Amino acid sequence: MITVHHRTVSVNGLEVFYREAGPEAAPVLLLLHGYPTSSHMFRHLIPALADKYRVIAPDHIGFGRSSAPSVNDFNYTFAALTEVTIAFLDAIGVEKYTVYAQDYGAPIAWRLALANPAAVEGVISQNGNAYEEGFVPEFWAPIWAYHADPSEENEQALRPALGREAIEWQYKHGVPDPTTIDPDAWEHDITLLNRPGIDRAQLALFGDYQTNRDLYPSVHEWLRNSKVPVLALWGENDEIFGPAGAKAFLHDAPHARIELIDGGHFLLESNIEDAVRIIQEWRASF
Repeated sequence: MITVHHRTVSVNGLEVFYREAGPEAAPVLLLLHGYPTSSHMFRHLIPALADKYRVIAPDHIGFGRSSAPSVNDFNYTFAALTEVTIAFLDAIGVEKYTVYAQDYGAPIAWRLALANPAAVEGVISQNGNAYEEGFVPEFWAPIWAYHADPSEENEQALRPALGREAIEWQYKHGVPDPTTIDPDAWEHDITLLNRPGIDRAQLALFGDYQTNRDLYPSVHEWLRNSKVPVLALWGENDEIFGPAGAKAFLHDAPHARIELIDGGHFLLESNIEDAVRIIQEWRASF
């Protein structure tokens, strides 16, 4: 029986909640979650990998059980979330790691790598974009519009993304049998998103997403020069980040392993056994 620890550490005056399991001296797997969830999305993956790895999954600021200050007290940008993550890793003594990046976790992972390339031993991108090819236009159009013009009209067009229907859709779309998805997953997210002020924080991050695209050329250069091992583990039916985003890694990491699985955006909810097997095989190769 694997023991998963649930801990909190103070970072730059903020509380960062994280889940951790596995031997302290083992290679580190850093799990970075996406929107609208938290380290809760890794609740099954952590014990499945912790026999051989030290698995660490923090909640980003404004998500999960980490601090959620108002937009007046914290600058909700991906750069700011990365700064907290860097300080978090320093606080818990992690110097090298393989990063698992899903959705919002990807742009944080890319910034970590650009800030300290030597720290990243491997990359697992699970429906986490690093290329223009991955964006599904219909989903992203209101986000790009809000970035270009954060008007009341564009905000109202984007606000449904914060609601129950959209969040449940993120979990169920593209899944051959939606009854395999535990409803507690989206209920957990909805409850935390409904905290006062979180809507403004999430809108700020929507508006900031364009800055991640601006980083892509530097990310591609890092992939080429570092030759870091890459696994693109993708729900191929995702209508947010399509499978072209997985295949695009081959442009700059020609030896990347590309795994397209019959699932959606939150692949770990429906295909955890496939994910564990592939990760174990891939990580054991280096």
